[in-house]
Amino acid sequence: MPKVLYEKDGRIARITLNRPHVLNAIDDELPRALADAVARANADRGVHVIMLGGAGRAFCAGYDLTYYAEANGTNNVTQEMPWDPMQDYAFMKGNTELFMSLWRSYRPVVCKIQGYAVAGGSDIALCSDIILMEETAEIGYMPTRVWGCPTTAMWVYRLGAERAKRMLLTGDRITGTEAERLGLVYRAVPSARLDAEADALAERMATVPINQLMMQKLLINQAYDNMGLETTQMIATVFDGMTRHSPEGINFKHRAEEVGWKQAVKERDQGSYDWTNDKPFDHGSG
Repeated sequence: MPKVLYEKDGRIARITLNRPHVLNAIDDELPRALADAVARANADRGVHVIMLGGAGRAFCAGYDLTYYAEANGTNNVTQEMPWDPMQDYAFMKGNTELFMSLWRSYRPVVCKIQGYAVAGGSDIALCSDIILMEETAEIGYMPTRVWGCPTTAMWVYRLGAERAKRMLLTGDRITGTEAERLGLVYRAVPSARLDAEADALAERMATVPINQLMMQKLLINQAYDNMGLETTQMIATVFDGMTRHSPEGINFKHRAEEVGWKQAVKERDQGSYDWTNDKPFDHGSG
């Protein structure tokens, strides 16, 4: 079964992450399949707009931690120590560039989020041009608590310094309603209206000539490039590797192997585990 679906619907190319059994979690193959679908849309002169979504009950729940964290041993995101930062960087920067195919696409990308767009899933969503969310859907980058740094760095560019710090220094998730209030996404709508609202926007944009859409997008994106987006992403990607190979990051990986990634993530998100000393917090001690 394809991990990313592609369908042409008039002037709209519909690209759908298609691993619904794992909430469209990212594996080694999905980023390339996503970028290939974006390239296909850009090569078609009949396509004016890309609609990005996720199959099933979530947009994307981030990297597949069953493979990357819970499985014993090394993989593309965890090396034996001492680790090679540039080996890690080459892999993660490769994925970042594949996600950024959405940002660099000559066709504007409308993203619709149901359920969750968290961790690496938020990286994908925030590379889109315009985002609509269910009011009750959740977005966040929880791995900033341990074992991650958002490699696309889009939080700061979309939110500004203070609100980006509020999100990344807590690792909290927020609802679509809150995301709209903060200016992270364009609009939050009731679940029953998500598809219709996203389609209406895409269809309106699809009546504009391709060259006009392309020029306006390039103009706006150039402002972000001038603010150092590429340099920020380079630093963020190096830091991402460092978080996973720090003492705390190694302890998180070992904990996921020991008790399963769901329990390790629960302890991470609740703040109930001391990753530096590799033990649960003793809240009764003074």
